[in-house]
Amino acid sequence: MRARRRARAKADGFVFHTRARFGFAAPAGSSDDPRVRLITQYLSGEVARELFAARDAGGGEQQQMVILARALGHAYFRDGGLRAHGLGIAFTDVEFADFSID
Repeated sequence: MRARRRARAKADGFVFHTRARFGFAAPAGSSDDPRVRLITQYLSGEVARELFAARDAGGGEQQQMVILARALGHAYFRDGGLRAHGLGIAFTDVEFADFSID
């Protein structure tokens, strides 16, 4: 069962649910300033493959958080790479994180 879900996530992606401090590392007062947000976001199979590879290589939680921050920033703020280029993403103070694979 676990191997099938892993293969499915790698092929089709997954939905990531989290409540965390998330936003651009932007000047104070920006509408995208880091703040606690409740986010439900589809992330691609590429992200799942990168997360599994990091875990399999012994990467810790911090490395996985960097991968998730980059992926969330790309999907949530950058609209798949169409806007907000070059700004750093802040993803901290995670209250919960859940992954759904259909």
